[in-house]
Amino acid sequence: MAKVHIPTPLRGLTRNQAEVQASGATVGEVLKDLEKRFPGLGPRLLDGQGAVRRYVNIFHNDEDIRGLQELETPVKASDRLTLLTAMAGG
Repeated sequence: MAKVHIPTPLRGLTRNQAEVQASGATVGEVLKDLEKRFPGLGPRLLDGQGAVRRYVNIFHNDEDIRGLQELETPVKASDRLTLLTAMAGG
């Protein structure tokens, strides 16, 4: 299972856990597993077409998945995914 770092704004959906584990052979499968385990998390990360939302960044180890194979990026059990959501304010 890969380790997934959850940003503070989404921790209410993961029972206030900063890091969780999820299984899957690709980033997309890991996100689907997260949605199964933590309902409501998926729509915060993916749009209606199943693509990563514009204001969400997902890092596979230290690389943005947009520069890799996006949701098809392979994931190993030793990998770390970091979810980042844009913050706005004034």
